Amino acid sequence: MRLVVLGCAGSYPSAESAASSYLVQADDASGRTWSVLMDLGNGALGPLQKYGDPTALDAIALSHLHSDHVADMVVLNVLRRYRPDGPLVSVDVWGPTGTEQRLAQIAGSDPATDVGGQFIFHEWDATAPVIVGPLTLTPVPVLHPIPAFGIRVEGPSDVDPARTVTLAYTGDTDACDGLDELARADLLLAEAAFIEGRDDAVRGVHLTGRRAGAAATTGGAGRLVLTHLPAWTPADTATAEARGEYAGPIDVAAPGATYVL
Repeated sequence: MRLVVLGCAGSYPSAESAASSYLVQADDASGRTWSVLMDLGNGALGPLQKYGDPTALDAIALSHLHSDHVADMVVLNVLRRYRPDGPLVSVDVWGPTGTEQRLAQIAGSDPATDVGGQFIFHEWDATAPVIVGPLTLTPVPVLHPIPAFGIRVEGPSDVDPARTVTLAYTGDTDACDGLDELARADLLLAEAAFIEGRDDAVRGVHLTGRRAGAAATTGGAGRLVLTHLPAWTPADTATAEARGEYAGPIDVAAPGATYVL
């Protein structure tokens, strides 16, 4: 299983990165590569074309419906729908209740950009994992101001195909039971938008580096990758906070970074 960072900027695209978007890929026993897109925030369709293939997606998994996680779904629809050789076969999209309506709201009233043609919408059910080729996606409810899910992905290891590995993506969340469940992973991709001391008055929205690190330790995560850092949250601050709680390897997500599990 492989994770490719497409966009990792928090809350809005930065000068260096699109907003949240990640590509997960794994090969099955016959050698076919399966691709799952997790979130597609503002500006992320560009790097999806650079580091992946927007015409070869097997499923799309949306953590929640804030624009910095879903806005480029509207233009992905355009890319897939108006190809000179005809529209592509619709792809399954998994997300919270109201996903189709939210994307229609972003698209506007022009029938040329409605999102109904290229996507088949499904609601997450925390009791019903989703199978995509060799990958199993399990939504985990997390703590955010709107309905939100972390996504646990299990699949074959690229290093040892006989072994099953786990990637967990927090989406946007504060500390909660769901986060602790997600952290039982080989790689924990955790947002860390807030800073201890600066953002203490705001709870139930985002993690700090310290809270992400504490969850990684509690869950026994093999690696922690910090992401969703807005421009006003320095990477070295988030890393130092995480390091105070977690002794394992820590990275800060960057566009194009690839993790092989």
